[in-house]
Amino acid sequence: MNDTLFKLILLSNVAATLYMVGLIWCVQIVHYPLFAQVGTEGFAAYEAAHSRLITLVVGLPMLVELVTAGLLLFFRSPAIGLAETSVGVVLVLVIWLSTISLQVPQHAILSSGFDTTAHQFLVNSNWIRTIAWSVRGALVLWMMAKVMR
Repeated sequence: MNDTLFKLILLSNVAATLYMVGLIWCVQIVHYPLFAQVGTEGFAAYEAAHSRLITLVVGLPMLVELVTAGLLLFFRSPAIGLAETSVGVVLVLVIWLSTISLQVPQHAILSSGFDTTAHQFLVNSNWIRTIAWSVRGALVLWMMAKVMR
């Protein structure tokens, strides 16, 4: 693979990951906790709007991150080892599995109306993604620094 294409893939991965790091911290600290303040009467409509709109905000960056993490696994620079790229892919898989198996089901419950148990589980389980994306953020910055040397 030529160096320019590799750097474009890495830069795309870094950009998508860092975008998601910032977003997940906002969701974890501000957005999800505020679900409890919406009120029960309008909550189902609020949750439906949230689910529709958040998909517009996270869909493309998550796909870019997934694809580019996979590409980096197979097309590496001599500066980046298999261990780093493998850890990066594992973290992306943890994020996707957590999203599909933990957060999406809680949103499905909340789509019928506010549920304290589902909300608390959503907030607590979202720490998995928050931590995984934060670690990925540090990892991709470290990988970028290694390539830039």
